Amino acid sequence: MKRTALLLFSLALAACGSSYAQQGPSDVLRAYAQALQEGRVDAAYRLLSDEAKRSMSLEAFRRAVRENPDDALEIARAIARPAADPVVTSTVTLPNGEELLLVFEGGRWRLDAAAVDLYGQATPRQALVGFLRAFERRRYDVIMRYVPDAEKEGLGDRGPSLGGNAPGEAGAPGEAGAAPQGGAAGRAGADATQKPEGRPGTVGAAGTAQLTPEKLKAAWEGPQKEQINRIVQAIKAALPTATIEETGDSASMAYGAGGTVAFIREHGVWKIKDF
Repeated sequence: MKRTALLLFSLALAACGSSYAQQGPSDVLRAYAQALQEGRVDAAYRLLSDEAKRSMSLEAFRRAVRENPDDALEIARAIARPAADPVVTSTVTLPNGEELLLVFEGGRWRLDAAAVDLYGQATPRQALVGFLRAFERRRYDVIMRYVPDAEKEGLGDRGPSLGGNAPGEAGAPGEAGAAPQGGAAGRAGADATQKPEGRPGTVGAAGTAQLTPEKLKAAWEGPQKEQINRIVQAIKAALPTATIEETGDSASMAYGAGGTVAFIREHGVWKIKDF
């Protein structure tokens, strides 16, 4: 029952950006808290957003408050004293899957700084959009921003990489129907640094594993070109409707027939670990 009351608190917060936004978020919070404290359950329910009402009926809302009066009052007291001034934001998704954040300031909607950051890394989605933009423009210097530190230094897991099969093996680059086998940029670029006798996907010699824009270009515009292009197109097709799951400093997004983009957060920004 206590979990139900906590859900009630989450649903209440959804009302802040709904039909009562013209009153200001603080006004809605105070009105909701006062209604709960005074036992005016129906009045509190009217402050919920349409989505919140679809998730919890009026009768269920009444029952949650009735069966958990102490929790409801505790929530009301917490809502009445927010730790900071509420900020009203809105997220708009563009046809290519890119998200733009708008902030309500001084009675007007304004674009967030991310709108001018073509290669942002504040979120996994923004990082992926920036990576795709850099790839389309062949900006390998920019792509390096999205490569995790371990991959840049050749310290990442040397598992199967993009085009990481030896010549003649199943799934080698350019084979019809070859499935992507993962592959961080660091591993892919390392293929271009190996000795002639080296096996793709491995480091050919000590001191040659460090990734550079030139090595990455050699790999992605050379033997791995067809495969990396197929993967990029599959990611672009999935991005507009894809869901990105975040867990701490890791995130993932499914695409195509079993493909997954893996993200990692380093130094406060998101990078692409594997695809």
